[in-house]
Amino acid sequence: MLLLLCKLKFKNKNNMKRIFVTIAITALFTANIFAANSVVKTEDGTQGVSYAVVNKFNNDFARAQNVSWKVNANFQKASFTIDDVKMSAFYNLQGEYMGLTQAVQFKALPTKAKKEIGQKYEGYFVQEVIKLDADDDSTVYFVDLKKDTDEFLVRVTPNANVYFFQQVKK
Repeated sequence: MLLLLCKLKFKNKNNMKRIFVTIAITALFTANIFAANSVVKTEDGTQGVSYAVVNKFNNDFARAQNVSWKVNANFQKASFTIDDVKMSAFYNLQGEYMGLTQAVQFKALPTKAKKEIGQKYEGYFVQEVIKLDADDDSTVYFVDLKKDTDEFLVRVTPNANVYFFQQVKK
């Protein structure tokens, strides 16, 4: 394309300058668009993570320590600690923030949910409770319950309702 422009005869030099400036600006915008969707390949464990996600994460969680990344076909996940609390931030493949998870104590659940779990799942023991702060500002909990060889997850909604979520595979 540049050769074609050089072969054209311009009546004045201003037209030629405008075309070259336009091409330069177009090239810069194109490079920025590709960079935003490209993957970062560095030695700090962010290989496969999009450049945009790394930047968003660094801005949102500036105090994060011990960051490790995992990328799969559905999401990009950063596992890290802040003030000795282990957390995970999730981003979709388009780089949009999806939510933040962290392990919490059973006592962090709403009273109504604790009561329902105690009644509905009598004899089951709580293995783990994960709190999910979703991008829509809602908070959901996932409770891992186990009794003998039976283990499954229940979901506690923002309204403190308890629902079966999924069986835990052995």
